[in-house]
Amino acid sequence: MQNSSSAWIWWLVGVAIIIGGGWWILSGSQTAAPTENAGTPSGAENTSAPVTAAVTYDGTSFSPSSVTIQQGGSVTFASSVNTMWVASAPHPAHTGYDDTARDVHCAVGYAGAAPFDQCRAGPSYTFTFTKTGTWPFHDHANATAFGSVTVVQ
Repeated sequence: MQNSSSAWIWWLVGVAIIIGGGWWILSGSQTAAPTENAGTPSGAENTSAPVTAAVTYDGTSFSPSSVTIQQGGSVTFASSVNTMWVASAPHPAHTGYDDTARDVHCAVGYAGAAPFDQCRAGPSYTFTFTKTGTWPFHDHANATAFGSVTVVQ
């Protein structure tokens, strides 16, 4: 009887160690909550990030497709085709950066904050990012072409 009780105790101790070890590993790998605007960990700073970045568009894709800049910095998009229309995600609303829809912030006479939206096709577009986070974008004329801008403090 004593051997049976000892076996159960050792079995329970082993299960407790496995569960406790799993909890310890998982709790140590959790990331910080995102900032208010989409994905930069709270308190994240990257003073080595450039203030400006350049992205090219060839009619089918952006290169590089992802860039990181400092808050207050700008990204210049340049195209070899005049059909580029850089716009924030999601397509077709373009509400990702400033929460206003394309039909609002691209309307004649719009006087709100500058949207992350070119509002019409053209060969180049420069936008200054004042909010931290990761901001997906696409070509409104070719919504299969997409990328992202990550803005850090």
